[in-house]
Amino acid sequence: MTTKFYTIMKTTLPLALAFLMTLGSCAQKAKKNDITLENDPKNYTTQLVVPELSIPWGMTWLPDGSMLITEKSGTLILAKNGKKTTIENVPEVYNRNQGGLLDIELHPNYEKNGWIYITYSSKEGAEKGGNTALIRAKLKDYKLTNIETLYKAGPNTTKGHHFGSRIEFDDQGYLYFSVGDRGARDVNPQDITRDCGKIYRLHDDGKIPNDNPFVTTSGAKKAIYSYGHRNPQGMAKNPIDGSIWVHEHGPRGGDEINVIKKGENYGWPLITYGINYSGTTITEETARKGMLQPLYYWVPSIAPSGMAFITSTIYPAWKNSIVVGSLKFQYLELLTLKDGHVVKRQKLLEDIGRVRNVLQGPDGYLYAAVENKGIVKIIPN
Repeated sequence: MTTKFYTIMKTTLPLALAFLMTLGSCAQKAKKNDITLENDPKNYTTQLVVPELSIPWGMTWLPDGSMLITEKSGTLILAKNGKKTTIENVPEVYNRNQGGLLDIELHPNYEKNGWIYITYSSKEGAEKGGNTALIRAKLKDYKLTNIETLYKAGPNTTKGHHFGSRIEFDDQGYLYFSVGDRGARDVNPQDITRDCGKIYRLHDDGKIPNDNPFVTTSGAKKAIYSYGHRNPQGMAKNPIDGSIWVHEHGPRGGDEINVIKKGENYGWPLITYGINYSGTTITEETARKGMLQPLYYWVPSIAPSGMAFITSTIYPAWKNSIVVGSLKFQYLELLTLKDGHVVKRQKLLEDIGRVRNVLQGPDGYLYAAVENKGIVKIIPN
């Protein structure tokens, strides 16, 4: 019996090891966007619920069902029952290219404390130009009051791209927000003593959590939670395990979805699946020790913006999937998940326009913010 077992093991063990090694060598390829993008099923209709918006970046709902919507130009809008009201006392934004009034999010206990969180490109600082800032404020009589600056990335620069920015709370009440590399890819993302190209984590009042990963690192920006990012414009909390998911723009190819982990390096620009817009190589490396791989990446780029997990029973076929807006191809992409991995891609809202954001509303319906159109509600047939 022992001899027979030894003979079997001698024959099969090398094959098993070879198989495992093959799986390991293919691990990077498994994440690649080689899943066919299926056509729009058109098993839904759309309703334009807030019309005539230019670049609606962020949106959220107040307890009475009204919506707060940021226009990149610097206008904050309250929309209810077909009426739009402009909110006053919004900070001046550095409205240049990708910069402007960006994301907006309510505190999880908004009904008790009234705090609203906003990211925007701010001129505050000694240098010319702007950089991403996070504020919180309260809303009273259609005006922002009690405005507090919680974080301001620096230094300012006159470059007009890669500001980020999205906001999300986790299940413990920590506040996360993103800032892009501000067009300084060889300087900012890999340097934890500098802002930009980072995901930050704060308490809701702007204080630095004692267990942030670089609190005791000399010279480091203490608010940094992860680094090595390019331009994250999508952020959502996974409803299953509470983890924070982020997607970010790659260059030409290499848009990524990343699960954010404490103190981790996501590699930009030392590793990437993209190339320069000119077609030249950024780096030959797509993986490096000590740098996390994306959960998923797109080649070619779809230019993602906005992301939401679908938990609503209104869409039984889409439940436990995520949706991501595509600026480049002007549709909404539905990504079916299985065991934490993307297994299916499907196109929604085909040719609707540049989808800037997507959220699941408190009523369970999906809402997409579309440039030069407005807020669109997706209603299943």
